[in-house]
Amino acid sequence: MSHILTWVREYQSLLEWLGGVSLLMFVATLMIFPLVVIYLPEDYFVRDRRDPAHQTRRHPAVWFTLTVLKNIFGALLILAGIAMLVLPGQGLLSILIGLTLLNFPGKYALERRIVGRPAVSRTLNRIRLGAGRPPLEIPDPEGH
Repeated sequence: MSHILTWVREYQSLLEWLGGVSLLMFVATLMIFPLVVIYLPEDYFVRDRRDPAHQTRRHPAVWFTLTVLKNIFGALLILAGIAMLVLPGQGLLSILIGLTLLNFPGKYALERRIVGRPAVSRTLNRIRLGAGRPPLEIPDPEGH
């Protein structure tokens, strides 16, 4: 037990910094997550495929830079979420938001599977209802 107390005293400033970052991320997720849910197109999860973002952008260099920054931020959120599993904060939520920011093969299928869970879809549509938005169209888990 004394080793733990010594370690905490030795790294007190680091632990305070990590706690502050964790609190900041918690508040940010409470503000940003509902906005993302509210502004998603209602057919976002039932589209057969998504148009690549780079085809909708006029400046490829800007698009590429923003994509790289988005992926770096997603990776940082995942790392922070892992840390928040033992520190105060929304670890799982931060990990999920980080995953949605990353670009990787199979991401769309993973998102559809998560949103297809009744508890998740109810929560998302409750947020949208509170903002006066139509409910999200939820994919059929059987693929019909």
